[in-house]
Amino acid sequence: MADDLLTGYRQSIDNIDAALIHMLAERFKVTQAVGRHKATHGLPAADPGREERQIARLRHLAAEAQLDPEFSEKFLRFIIDEVIRHHERLAHDPV
Repeated sequence: MADDLLTGYRQSIDNIDAALIHMLAERFKVTQAVGRHKATHGLPAADPGREERQIARLRHLAAEAQLDPEFSEKFLRFIIDEVIRHHERLAHDPV
């Protein structure tokens, strides 16, 4: 017998997970455009200054939202590393 409250929580989690996937997809569409722009203009794939500013900004937002800033940084670094990998690939093979 399913617990209705638990089922409701799980449905909310499923909806949030779907929203996260769609938001990540949109983010990567934009970062792909950035990567093409960088490749076209001979700009470096990574921008360490921007990355550090973003991490600091998002750590602050995480703390305000009562989310562990360490977790948020790990999550953002994972995304940044993937974006840089895409930008490096575009730099070698612009589409």
